[in-house]
Amino acid sequence: MSVIVILIFFSVLVAGGFLIAFLWAVRSGQYEDRYTPSVRILFDDETKEKK
Repeated sequence: MSVIVILIFFSVLVAGGFLIAFLWAVRSGQYEDRYTPSVRILFDDETKEKK
């Protein structure tokens, strides 16, 4: 029974670590991509004419 308590404590600790890492990534601007690559493929590239 004590092993279950240890495993629950460890899983909560790991989940808290992932939550902290996610919040750090959001606050540092990792997810602020206003012009995503998935949308960029839909627009034509501006080509320069050869002289």
